[in-house]
Amino acid sequence: MKRLKILNVAYPFAAVTPETAGGAEQVLAMIDEAIVAAGHESLVLAAPGSQTHGQLVASAPVPEILDISARRHHLSIFKEQLEAVLRSGRVDVVHFHGLDFAVYLPTMPATYMATIHLPPEWYPRRSFEQGVHVVWVSRNQREASAQADGNLIPNGVRIDRLYPEGVRENYVLAMGRICPEKAQHLALDAATHCGRPLLLAGQVFPYPEHLEYFDLQIKPRLASDHSLIGPVAGTRKRHLLARAHCVVIASQVPETSSLVAMEALACGTPVVALRVGALPEIIENGRTGWLVESPGELPAAIEAASHIRREDCRRVAEQRFSAERMTRAYLEMYEQLTFRNTEYSQHPALQATHRAHPNPRGF
Repeated sequence: MKRLKILNVAYPFAAVTPETAGGAEQVLAMIDEAIVAAGHESLVLAAPGSQTHGQLVASAPVPEILDISARRHHLSIFKEQLEAVLRSGRVDVVHFHGLDFAVYLPTMPATYMATIHLPPEWYPRRSFEQGVHVVWVSRNQREASAQADGNLIPNGVRIDRLYPEGVRENYVLAMGRICPEKAQHLALDAATHCGRPLLLAGQVFPYPEHLEYFDLQIKPRLASDHSLIGPVAGTRKRHLLARAHCVVIASQVPETSSLVAMEALACGTPVVALRVGALPEIIENGRTGWLVESPGELPAAIEAASHIRREDCRRVAEQRFSAERMTRAYLEMYEQLTFRNTEYSQHPALQATHRAHPNPRGF
């Protein structure tokens, strides 16, 4: 087996750590760990403070306030650093995870792929027009795009580190990035209607619109019976998930996946959510949770979560949501892309064509 050198390029504005409240960062972390475990070489270009199993190439410090000007300047520096990494030595595959990868996509020949973690309409059109191999994380996401091609690799979670424990308590749990599209204020209102405390585990990134949402919609709802507990990871995260009455996802956008839902089910905890995006691919209505059509239906669904059996949630998670299945698919894709490009580079006719008509993307 050829030892591959894989460069994973993180979203430039969030560190890759177990505490990061972002699915893309958690998926990248699992891929990085799997690359190293498989005997390959892993590079990760990510924000300072990231924690990796492979070699971390730390980018410039993330600006304290992420307004448009600060973001644009940071992305230009990020692109320069990425190109410097590629000039420094061989890289078999460059794997992007950020929404804005088209902004810092290098022009030099290489094998590029990108996992589309967010709704496809959020990405600039040029993201899908520059010879980058695309990976979708759900059927709903792929069907919602204008792209017919691309690999489908659903997300997974570390099932072996998550499991049911203790007894269900009275609190409701919401977890993730705190921002307008996640609409945690609706989860808080639903918990208030039920007379149940809600624990909000998550992080507010320093985007002006996120900070404004927190001040106007979240902070006023954090009464004595609701609490913001910040990002959580490890044992504390497992305890919170396993003992919650249910996890609530009140997102207002077409979710492409949900690691939070998968982690909750692995802990035997039902998920109550609005029926948006790919959530029906994860939550089996009436078996592992409840899907509702409007925020007004959330309180009744929260109460009905007591009828969902823990063992059913865990069984589904074991069957469908393992990180091993996900990372194995990524490793296979790396190998296939590398083999394909090796064949290309060794074919005399294609070499002559490439010399006459060079393709800046290396395909």
